[in-house]
Amino acid sequence: MKTYDKIYIGGEWTPPSGKGSFDVIDAGTEEVMGRVPRGDGADLDRAVRAARAAFDGWSRTPAAERAEYLQKIQAGIAARGAEIAETVAREVGMPLPLSTMIQAGLPTMTFGSAAQLAATYPFEEQVGNSLVVREPIGVVGCITPWNYPLHQVAAKVGPALAAGCTVVLKPSEVAPLSAFILAEIIDSVRLPRGVFNLVSGDGPTVGEAMTAHPEVDMVSFTGSTAAGKRVSEVAAKTVKRVALELGGKSANVILDDADLAKAVKSGVRIAT
Repeated sequence: MKTYDKIYIGGEWTPPSGKGSFDVIDAGTEEVMGRVPRGDGADLDRAVRAARAAFDGWSRTPAAERAEYLQKIQAGIAARGAEIAETVAREVGMPLPLSTMIQAGLPTMTFGSAAQLAATYPFEEQVGNSLVVREPIGVVGCITPWNYPLHQVAAKVGPALAAGCTVVLKPSEVAPLSAFILAEIIDSVRLPRGVFNLVSGDGPTVGEAMTAHPEVDMVSFTGSTAAGKRVSEVAAKTVKRVALELGGKSANVILDDADLAKAVKSGVRIAT
């Protein structure tokens, strides 16, 4: 069983101020397969302040150097790919071969793409008589879902780091373990302190605090439409940027008179 009793803030594994923990349930056996801390608003505030303190230095770090860190993270994910695949397969209930390809493979590719983008993107560009300068927005809060737990993290964290932003991540409390593995990888590559921070918690507590925090410049959220509406509402009070990916898709409805074997086979094929 994977048990974590600390969160990752300012380049250190630190005890949370929040009380209690979340049990992570194996989708196949319905047994507890892991445990992570139940962070609170004070933990989120510490993480944001660490990210804010790190922003000036990270944003001025040459893009090529940022790319090198992203390549190291990519290599770390690849090295622990089998562990990640097995962990996510159990968290979300996906066959191991698919988890190996999707849940471990795609995040590896995403960090590699972010590294390539950081190294080649025209952050400054002469357009006629004008110099167009593209600057990092600041501290980015990332709130990610359970169904693609590491891939959605990579899709938010990788580009943010490539752009020179610092990050505070709140993964889904239902499937958080791969995010903790990522934090271990990031710690091992010695990313500068405070550039990446991880606070586990639920939406009404940590997610709400992140969205409302005045030192968070942007929130990137993937989840339900109802929660996305709340993110927009709370973020509007501090006029921060918001990126939303909302709603479910790919519903698979099987009626009573269906050929069950055929319907299940077809549903699995379509979903993959």
